[in-house]
Amino acid sequence: MANIELIKVLRERTGAGIMDCKKALEANNDNVDNACDWLREKGIAKQAKKADRIAAEGLALVHVCEKCGKASVVEVNCETDFVANSDPFRNLTDSCAKAILSDDCKTVEDLVAATSKEFNDAAVKLGEKLSIRRFDTIVKKDGEGIGSYIHMGGKIAVLVLLKKDDVELAKGIAMHIAANSPKYINESDIPTDVYDAELNIQKELVKNDPKLAGKPAAALENILKGKVHKVLAESVLADQEFLMSPDKTIGQALKEKDNAVVSFVRYQVGEGIEKRVDNFAEEVMNQAK
Repeated sequence: MANIELIKVLRERTGAGIMDCKKALEANNDNVDNACDWLREKGIAKQAKKADRIAAEGLALVHVCEKCGKASVVEVNCETDFVANSDPFRNLTDSCAKAILSDDCKTVEDLVAATSKEFNDAAVKLGEKLSIRRFDTIVKKDGEGIGSYIHMGGKIAVLVLLKKDDVELAKGIAMHIAANSPKYINESDIPTDVYDAELNIQKELVKNDPKLAGKPAAALENILKGKVHKVLAESVLADQEFLMSPDKTIGQALKEKDNAVVSFVRYQVGEGIEKRVDNFAEEVMNQAK
């Protein structure tokens, strides 16, 4: 009996029907690549245009070069988790992370050019649309330290730059950033338009709160500032409870070590990409009727 996940992968790669994919896998001992060839040989596989597919899965990986004091983070996308978890795709993503530094890539176009052979080889082998979505680099100055963390095998990747080199602290903060997804380092980094938008929301809430009716203007002003701070603090790294020491904030932990976060980058695979949603279970049931 063919694995239903393999049937789904084979169907996405070939465009063939569910029952044809099931037969192909059974005839080839669940080997997806051989099943693809089997379907093509029988004229069943459709030549779907890769450019029309949605590549919303993939990996985010980092590469730290201790010798040159630089680090890179990259997100490379594919179409399915099956391919994202394969060794060829992981090797491709790792090659991209290294090429960013070795080829001094400034743009995605630069990186595409630098890894064109690797991409062509992987695309032929994996049979999916593959693309580089984004990358970033961090360069440390003398005395600074870089921390990195990869979560869930590459679903989230983080780089953080500290003012003073501290391997343990940098690693801990990178793990914290992966888990808590801050947007800003300090409250002063929040853009004015973001602050004003939240301020307007809280003004309306305060105005319509019967418990605050009759409060002096000065008191309302302080209440308003407190409410805005409470909401925005959730996205501020320095104000978040430190994952490694919940009894203190990141800001307090940094102060104890006389350190500071200079910058950070957090990539989560597929964030912001609209994924195609197929009701695969329903389709299987319809095929079984």
